[in-house]
Amino acid sequence: MKYNLRVKLIVSIVILAIMSCTFLAIVSFIQLKKQTETENEFVFKRIEDSIKESLKSYEKAILLLDDNSAEKMKEYTKMLIEKYNENPNFDEWDFQGLNQALGMHIYIINKENVITHSSFEQDIGLDFTKCCKKLTTLLNERRATGEFYHDALDIEQQTGELKKFSYMATPDKKYVIELSYSLNENNIFKAFNFFNHIQELKELYPFIYDIHILNIGGLTLGKSTNERRLTEKEKEAFDRTLSSKQPTEIDYYWNGTPATFRYMFYESEFDRDFAQNKVIEIIYDEKLWNANLHQIKKMFVIQLIIIFSFVLVLSFVIARPMYLAYHDRLTGLANRSAFDEFITAIKTKKGKKTAFFMIDLDHFKEVNDVLGHQSGDVLLKKVAQIIRTLIPKNGEAYRYGGDEFIVVLNSTTTEEAKELAQKIITEINQLVKQNTDIDNLGVSASIGISFYPDDGDNKYLLYKKADVALYTAKEKGKGQYSIFKTEY
Repeated sequence: MKYNLRVKLIVSIVILAIMSCTFLAIVSFIQLKKQTETENEFVFKRIEDSIKESLKSYEKAILLLDDNSAEKMKEYTKMLIEKYNENPNFDEWDFQGLNQALGMHIYIINKENVITHSSFEQDIGLDFTKCCKKLTTLLNERRATGEFYHDALDIEQQTGELKKFSYMATPDKKYVIELSYSLNENNIFKAFNFFNHIQELKELYPFIYDIHILNIGGLTLGKSTNERRLTEKEKEAFDRTLSSKQPTEIDYYWNGTPATFRYMFYESEFDRDFAQNKVIEIIYDEKLWNANLHQIKKMFVIQLIIIFSFVLVLSFVIARPMYLAYHDRLTGLANRSAFDEFITAIKTKKGKKTAFFMIDLDHFKEVNDVLGHQSGDVLLKKVAQIIRTLIPKNGEAYRYGGDEFIVVLNSTTTEEAKELAQKIITEINQLVKQNTDIDNLGVSASIGISFYPDDGDNKYLLYKKADVALYTAKEKGKGQYSIFKTEY
């Protein structure tokens, strides 16, 4: 079937990607061993690239898998603007109630770019003109346009918590309504948590004291301003890297110990505006660094894990919807879409036939009408299990729709087809007898059978003739099978 070819294509792409990445990692490692004179700088490049790749993987995962958050924030913001139009007095708003209802914190920013009201009370009174001048400029621009904006990743200053923020001005431009959505409990963040990768790097390389991701305001992602604030000297190096987009190094002190501070520019491919540019800060002991270059091998292992994880997650994201598109959710059998893509020309081994079964449950409608659809669903699942269990490896079963099932049995004989049909009917009868209510409704299975090449050379003819045989079986008294004959 075509969908089988698609699955094989996905598997091939995944294997090729893994092999390609593995090959490139091995080649890079061999080259690294030969280039001892440049090992020191190369180690840092690998660290920088892995951090950037970890950030990129997270941002890409958010883009691919979490595209609903921005839409929800936009919807909630418009709802709040409607509320503002009805009642512009924020003192009368129940911000805690809104926070509970929306699952997001609400912030009201006035024309002076001060938070006047919020469900996050610690931020009330926060003056962006004092703490975040770059954000102030952006807020003024966004206020002027009146459009909806959202940033994929930023920081809550008071707590250091990672959040997604959105902004939209009120129609009178007096206020900006800001929403924040916590990313710390987001499943995608848990799967692609770059802080875990940073921790792994610190454990892997003892010469690294700490690694920070800084937004354009110089705030450290994941840490409150009380935990980490740039000194004047650090801020100068940070600003230099942000403006030049080139690495900057300074010698300074970390927790009273001499250390080297390295700042690298990072530009997101997926974020825009305020969240697009970031700076990676690596604080390390240069002397100890020179003594630990042999651990570079472990770095490749981490990279391979990241690559494999990302490739496997993406393959799952692609393969899962494809599987569901060609399988019945209730019974797990291949569905009508899968059958419709079944090869038109049916082939079989020499001297053998392909049997085409049409299976229909007699009086199934009464089960739904009298006992309810839940009982009907249970019956369908059990019937599907019987069919799945009885058909041999050379067979394929489909739920065609409602109480109709199709079985295609390749390279078989007439006697084998008859034997299978009788087994299916017998097993279904035994199943029905186990439930008195269903048995009283007269539920049974009728089967119509056609054969390739005797009755046609494509699925449409075989389906039509098996359907004719099915109605013949029903006319004979139901609970039977019938083989198509030309005199029908």
